[in-house]
Amino acid sequence: MIVIRRIQPSDNEILAVIIRNTLKEFGANHPGTVYFDDATDHLYEVFRADRSRYFVAELDGRIVGGGGIFPTSGLPEDTCELVKMYLLPEARGIGLGRSILEKCLESARDFGFGRIYLETMPELNLALKTYEKMGFTYLCSQLGNSGHFGCDLHMIRDL
Repeated sequence: MIVIRRIQPSDNEILAVIIRNTLKEFGANHPGTVYFDDATDHLYEVFRADRSRYFVAELDGRIVGGGGIFPTSGLPEDTCELVKMYLLPEARGIGLGRSILEKCLESARDFGFGRIYLETMPELNLALKTYEKMGFTYLCSQLGNSGHFGCDLHMIRDL
């Protein structure tokens, strides 16, 4: 059974492990990524910010990943960022990533955003395919001030 719900304080530790293990799995655990971001350990607190939302995915009662939206500093007022979207191997390829992304898109619209932006890396090629299928297109340069200089691919989508 699949459940997608909003983040709770007790989710912080397991989500940080999932995020870091996923980046390590794909060889993307380098400086300038969320692997070294202190906020990764405090997602519940981070996503208490206005116009932000984080969704946790459970598969048969076990947390297997999540993803969210955030009004990252420096982005245009009508744009939010898709952030910290990671899934364990057993949760990939079953449409769960797409489901989380759809929840994020819906929340972004509800908050009044007109576009959604993301930063990623070539190492995360499975996610790239999902983003492309969901209508994201590549940008030539970074938007906003995420501080994630290790992400060299940037994508955007109108809502």
